Amino acid sequence: MKDFSNMMKKAQELQGRMAEMQGELDKLECKGTSGAGLVTVTLNGRGDMKGLEIDASLIKPDDAEILEDLIIAAHADARSKMENQLQDKMKDITGGLPIPPGMKLF
Repeated sequence: MKDFSNMMKKAQELQGRMAEMQGELDKLECKGTSGAGLVTVTLNGRGDMKGLEIDASLIKPDDAEILEDLIIAAHADARSKMENQLQDKMKDITGGLPIPPGMKLF
């Protein structure tokens, strides 16, 4: 029974740390770029786009399709970086406790 009590205590600690992390998600920021830095997208920890910077040299009516592609690429770059950052934080929070593949925590 003692092992079960310890496991329950650890589960409660993990739940508390998860709640803290969820509160920090809006504070996290990650920038993704494309087009050699001409387009930059800023995301928060939830994946919401919080900023978009476009170099003035790209703002030409004939280049709209290129600009759209660069924005999508910058967003994908930022999202990938944010996912990596969140995975690192999860490792810290869970203390190496294995999380089943595909389990969404946020």
